[in-house]
Amino acid sequence: MFSMTGYGKGEVQNGGIGLSVEIKTVNNRYLDVSVKGPRIFVAYEERVRAIVRGKLTRGHADVFISLLDKRERAKELYVDEAAAGSYVGAAARLKAMFPSLPNDFTVTALMKCPDVLRQEEAQGADEPLLEALEQALGAALENLNGMRAKEGEKLAADMLARVDTIEALVQGIAQRAPLVAENYRTKLAARIKEALGGTVDEARILTEAAVFADKANIDEELTRLRSHVGQFRAICREERVGRKLDFLIQEFNREANTICSKSNDLEVTSSGLALKNEIEKIREQVQNIE
Repeated sequence: MFSMTGYGKGEVQNGGIGLSVEIKTVNNRYLDVSVKGPRIFVAYEERVRAIVRGKLTRGHADVFISLLDKRERAKELYVDEAAAGSYVGAAARLKAMFPSLPNDFTVTALMKCPDVLRQEEAQGADEPLLEALEQALGAALENLNGMRAKEGEKLAADMLARVDTIEALVQGIAQRAPLVAENYRTKLAARIKEALGGTVDEARILTEAAVFADKANIDEELTRLRSHVGQFRAICREERVGRKLDFLIQEFNREANTICSKSNDLEVTSSGLALKNEIEKIREQVQNIE
């Protein structure tokens, strides 16, 4: 079992190439991969996403690539037109605000402004760079999944402990349920006896009690809950379980709601509400699982 949240880093130092990849993941219903790095790797972003998709199935993953290439390679200047335009616009506004000041803002001055010019590799990423990228990415994913697996173990332990609590509550409700109809029959007979001054129609009482018992019967719900408990434990032994548990916990909640709606007994209602509380806590944890 894997948590959807985690962090992993991979680094490669080889022949003048210093490359690192960092991956941070958070919860998301589907898999979404964002890649941020030097422009030299723009053409390979889809390859990076494909490698990440091979290791992750759910969550939002931010992939950060950092490169320091000390090898002798041809370079070219990249002009950030948006940044340059911002500087020129700011200069024009300042001139309008202070018309008496001379405007000595030249192209040379613009070239010296931060982020306007950047050196980029002229020929793009070569084979050693791509090999370093995949190696660092693989290490980052391995470290990420190691962290996510440890977190997943903690989540599984917490959820299974809550499932034990659910099983105990279901057992308690199952023991109490047969007494509910009998208590209703006793109370009904007492009310009728009080209202009619001692005359009691046993046949009518038995009929009313039978109708009540049928409406309040929760045997099917308890049986399904016991089945869900077994399925939950089995699924937790698998690796990618988030979607399965998400569906199963909805079924847990459905049965608990039905038990509470059918209940005409304070003790059963109280246990049913405790049951819903545990189910909700598990549901919150399931949202963190891949």
